[in-house]
Amino acid sequence: MRFVKPLALATLVGLTAMPAAATAKTPLGEVKEIHDGLMAVGIADQLRKDCDNLSARILTAYGYINSLKSRASELGYSDQEIEDFVTSKDEKRQMRADGEAYLRARGVDPEDSAAFCAFGVSEIGAGTAIGKLLREN
Repeated sequence: MRFVKPLALATLVGLTAMPAAATAKTPLGEVKEIHDGLMAVGIADQLRKDCDNLSARILTAYGYINSLKSRASELGYSDQEIEDFVTSKDEKRQMRADGEAYLRARGVDPEDSAAFCAFGVSEIGAGTAIGKLLREN
């Protein structure tokens, strides 16, 4: 009987601890679909700023951003957590570094304006997430 009480207590403690571990959220910047979507928006935004031959599909971009926010909410992130993520200077720095790495992995030097703009045009032609946010002038 003495053994049963400690075992029951240990089981009860273990069961009550499980939901806390199961509900721990991944940092929003590590949620691939959110990260990749925001990176696409960031790259498209930089393309429209740097390339005279490209402009933004503003309504498409707003709709896409809202869909990312809705998805983050569905995943259990509060409005405050989402706001903190998108306004964080550290997260912005990391996203910029990730975007530059993404470009370099595709053979694009982000400092080479002609190559960067050509990349934008090719993204439009390929209908990628980045390309869908842009149009050629």
